[in-house]
Amino acid sequence: MSATPLSSTVRPVAPPAKAPPPRSAANDSYVPPSLPATSRFGALADEWLPRLVLSPTIVASLVFVYGFIALTAYLSLTESRMMPNFEFAGLVQYERLFGIERWWVSASNLGIFGGLFILVCLAIGLMMAVLLDQRIRHEGALRAIYLYPMALSFIVTGAAWKWILNPGLGLEKMMHDWGFTNFTFDWLVNSDMAIYTVVIAGVWQSSGFVMALFLAGLRSVDDSIIKAAMVDGASLPTIYRRIVIPSLRPVFFSVLLVLAHIAIKSFDLVMALTAGGPGTSSDVPAIFMYQFSFTRGQLGLGAASAMMMLATVLAVLVPLMYLETKGARHGR
Repeated sequence: MSATPLSSTVRPVAPPAKAPPPRSAANDSYVPPSLPATSRFGALADEWLPRLVLSPTIVASLVFVYGFIALTAYLSLTESRMMPNFEFAGLVQYERLFGIERWWVSASNLGIFGGLFILVCLAIGLMMAVLLDQRIRHEGALRAIYLYPMALSFIVTGAAWKWILNPGLGLEKMMHDWGFTNFTFDWLVNSDMAIYTVVIAGVWQSSGFVMALFLAGLRSVDDSIIKAAMVDGASLPTIYRRIVIPSLRPVFFSVLLVLAHIAIKSFDLVMALTAGGPGTSSDVPAIFMYQFSFTRGQLGLGAASAMMMLATVLAVLVPLMYLETKGARHGR
């Protein structure tokens, strides 16, 4: 048997790769090869495509929100009536506004409605959330029932409660038909009580939404903290009062902002339920602004009332945002 030559069995070894030349003053200007054109296009697309997609929304917000706020602010400083008049007139519209008794009635009604609406929604929403947090039976059905009114518009809510509270065909008539002839519930036609019917309808619609926010906050609390408190002998009411509810601080701020916004801009609910009546007893700033701007031809005065509504929103929003930011900064 002949021996196989060594050269035919051993593969040649490739020469080692050359190390990159050391950096020196001579090759400091070395530029790596650029990316292919397709890669550069993809990088540019990843950077600019989101901006292009969002730009129509940003432009629309700038024009139709902040642009019209600026226009309304300027119109409030003019003598505009049926049509805009861009001649500057100073604060004359605000002087007229503060001299109208109806404006102060609407502002007072906003204080009554807003205060009761926010407080009652917070109380009912929190109680319902705590109840559902106990994992009771039929929790899903109860949650759906509580949330159902929020699916309705305020126009529908106002119309429904107008029928319910109408003394001639609603709750009062039903009680009379059942034999309770002394029962009286005429708040809808009582100038001293009409604003409270708006509170009833608003709370009925919005308390379920508040419940959903609080329930989400309750379900996010760490169970180990609650179990540790129970091991230490704390009762369930004490746990909720000392541990659970204080941890809902961000939810409280969110709920307050949403409810305050709903109360200040309330127009459709009041219009459908009382239309500001009887007389002007349940008037609110949004109704005042609408009627003076579009039915009485006082565009400048309506713009001034709209700016006062915006100032009210900011008076609520800015302190709440400051307190929330301060609390987050201090770790609370």
